[in-house]
Amino acid sequence: MFMTPKELFELMVIFFRLMNSLMTFQTMINEILWNLINTEAVRNFINNIIVETKKEERHDKVVEEVVKRLAKNDLYIKLEKCK
Repeated sequence: MFMTPKELFELMVIFFRLMNSLMTFQTMINEILWNLINTEAVRNFINNIIVETKKEERHDKVVEEVVKRLAKNDLYIKLEKCK
């Protein structure tokens, strides 16, 4: 957040060339997915989120939860980049 002459401005999108933007994004993803990361079913590094489970049924539930949390925070997934 920063002040402008008329009001307080809060960023909704990180500006290009913003200092430490990758670290800021990494911290945001860690906060969004913290309890899934703690179960060791989800790993993330900057813009990569890896879901790794032993059972397919659990895998589908974890992927669904990840997508819900990202959508809730106005983050989107490019399906062509998913495997």
